[in-house]
Amino acid sequence: MMRRPLAPPPKSGPRYNEFITVPKVRVIDDEGENLGVMFTQEAMERAYEIGLDLVEVSPTADPPVCKFLDIGKFKYEAQKKANIARKTQKTQELKEIKMRPNIDDHDYDTKMKKVHDFIGDGDKVKITLRFRGRELSHQQLGMQLLQRVAENVGEIAKVEAYPRMEGRQMLMVLAPK
Repeated sequence: MMRRPLAPPPKSGPRYNEFITVPKVRVIDDEGENLGVMFTQEAMERAYEIGLDLVEVSPTADPPVCKFLDIGKFKYEAQKKANIARKTQKTQELKEIKMRPNIDDHDYDTKMKKVHDFIGDGDKVKITLRFRGRELSHQQLGMQLLQRVAENVGEIAKVEAYPRMEGRQMLMVLAPK
């Protein structure tokens, strides 16, 4: 059987064949049977006889655990797993709902439906209360409105950032429980 030409050392991923630097390793064959602890050179020769590579699967163990695998196939499957994990992970977004302090009941209900939808999807919600003109002198109305919002979503969300003023607007951030 021909040996592969010497490749550059792996930058990421497991070490294999000549790049395993420890003198002794615990070896597991291609069928999953434990062959015990043996010298690295001897383990590499046994892997070459089968036509596979000696791949370090647990470098932190004492001695490191190595397995008889095809390194190309191993890297390909690891890459596929990483791609699937990246596709299925959900990134949490920050959605914003804007209101005014003197919002009508029906408008409030409509906004609250959107807040429930966003939190149900696993997103954070930033509620912005914008004050205009004389409304700025009645900040207690805005605080009451934001407390009402916090009570309405109390079962499904928690207040991550309590109401605070920033210029002419009052902000509050809700996160799913």
